[in-house]
Amino acid sequence: MSEPDREPTEKPTTSKEEAESETKWMTRNWIGIAVVSILGLWLLVLGAMQATGLVDIFAPIADSGAAQWGVFFAMAIVLIILAGWSWKAIAG
Repeated sequence: MSEPDREPTEKPTTSKEEAESETKWMTRNWIGIAVVSILGLWLLVLGAMQATGLVDIFAPIADSGAAQWGVFFAMAIVLIILAGWSWKAIAG
């Protein structure tokens, strides 16, 4: 069994301003992660419906099936970039 830390990794806040600042930071970053997660689930559902032929949502922008999947994968890449930007604030 490992030995517990001698000191906590983060010190408790000592002022009201510092606590409010930390709360705003955490709220902003977790809302960003929630938005990326919701968009990811939406993109997953859209891709499943597109794959089964239930919807043809990209038809106005792309004529062929390959072009429609290209638009879908471009949206997925944008989502991955957005997720990396959002999660970088928490990890860093």
